[in-house]
Amino acid sequence: MLVEIEKTAMSSEHTYVINGATGDWEIVMGLEVHAQVKSNAKLFSGAATAFGAEPNTQVSLVDAAMPGMLPVINEACVAQAVRTGLGLNAQINNFSRFDRKNYFYPDLPQGYQISQFAHPIVGEGEIECERDDGSLFTVGIERLHLEQDAGKSIHDLDPNATYVDLNRSGVALMEIVSRPHLRTPADAAAYVRTLRTILRYLDTCGGDMEKGQMRADVNVSVCRPGQYEKFILTGSFEHLGTRCEIKNVNSLRFIMQAIEYEARRQVDILEEGGTIDQETRLFDANAGVTRSMRSKEEAHDYRYFPDPDLLPLVLEQSFIDDLKANLPELPADKRKRFVEELGLSEYDASVLAADKDRADYFEKVLEGRDPKLAANWVNNELFGRLNKEGLGITESPISPEQLGGIVSLISDKTISGKIAKDVFEIVWAEGGDPAKIVDDRGMKQVTDTGAIEKVIDDLIAANPEQAEKVKDKPKTMGWFVGQVMKAMGGKANPQAVNEILAKKLLG
Repeated sequence: MLVEIEKTAMSSEHTYVINGATGDWEIVMGLEVHAQVKSNAKLFSGAATAFGAEPNTQVSLVDAAMPGMLPVINEACVAQAVRTGLGLNAQINNFSRFDRKNYFYPDLPQGYQISQFAHPIVGEGEIECERDDGSLFTVGIERLHLEQDAGKSIHDLDPNATYVDLNRSGVALMEIVSRPHLRTPADAAAYVRTLRTILRYLDTCGGDMEKGQMRADVNVSVCRPGQYEKFILTGSFEHLGTRCEIKNVNSLRFIMQAIEYEARRQVDILEEGGTIDQETRLFDANAGVTRSMRSKEEAHDYRYFPDPDLLPLVLEQSFIDDLKANLPELPADKRKRFVEELGLSEYDASVLAADKDRADYFEKVLEGRDPKLAANWVNNELFGRLNKEGLGITESPISPEQLGGIVSLISDKTISGKIAKDVFEIVWAEGGDPAKIVDDRGMKQVTDTGAIEKVIDDLIAANPEQAEKVKDKPKTMGWFVGQVMKAMGGKANPQAVNEILAKKLLG
């Protein structure tokens, strides 16, 4: 039974503190994120990489480790790794090398994995992440290396046998290793979310965690307050507690749950006078617990050595420079531009820039239109409706061109905001051109002040006592506004209505 402990996120330091019987404990985390390279072929063969294919239909002789088969590096995968490294503000190494990482798994045909150990393709970098409260923090990147994925063991088709699907065998992965700079479960999730966004902007990884395109190995340790600061000053890991690695966590929610449970488990052991064994653990999402998988291997256990079938990878600087010159605008830069050039709030800019599809949609709506009005309709009306219907931005029944048309009709005062909502509903349900819908259905806003004034005069004449009340209590003028809009079928220009009423009732 775990001891009862209390956690508090200290907003000033953004540190997750666990109060134990013998004092406080803090969490320190580093993540190893495996991101599937977005490519049409595998890392060392021409086999396809499409998701959802029938088992063992995308397997070359190289992937199956047939005798005499030699790997050939896929240049497109190399370019994707370099692009990712550039997007992480990291050092691109002109010289890198592939190594054999030796271990036995039923779904690892060679009996080893081709990876990179001493000489990765990408070195140190850093990314800026955003918390839910809008505050920013920086996470250091230790390295990014290329490696091939293993196949998949399937245990639930037969009670007496395990089946192996090698479709994933040889698929290119980027392992992105962070520094132990993460201090709360929420920060760990924010880091992975930011990383996923960057990869999607770069188009180097699909980032779909449900499809296995991204998964995280989470290294968790606990230590006493002040020890982390000593680690930062000295770089010595002796100030941190023994870490345990939680393998293959495939959702942001599970990352946070796994960290919370694992931290509690470690504190419980230490509070009772025990020691933490360095080991690899799995997260059971159904039970919400981590379970021991195996003792944590060290580098020497894998017997790394240079792969004799692959020459060192030497990149020309011009190759790197060309990739850098053609990088897209990344989310942090886009967010900054939305604020500084378009005048959007930090919140609106963050929401729009947080997802590439969302940002692309907004920029199409924006073309030649009022930025704040466009952002308001995308963030509030569209996203609100999509969330209600459980749809993603790419599934929206309303195209950015259609929503842009509605925004234009509001801007040029053809329709009011209220009428625009009616037009939005029609386009959502039936499709069509907003301008044509407004014309065909007689939904144009009435801007003829003479017509509005006549309706107001009739209302004042019919309600003299209500008109007198407005002089003493100006807020009651809202009653007249509502009556005018009702009489004119909601088509009266609200600004004109308010101006004429104020002139006639308040002088």
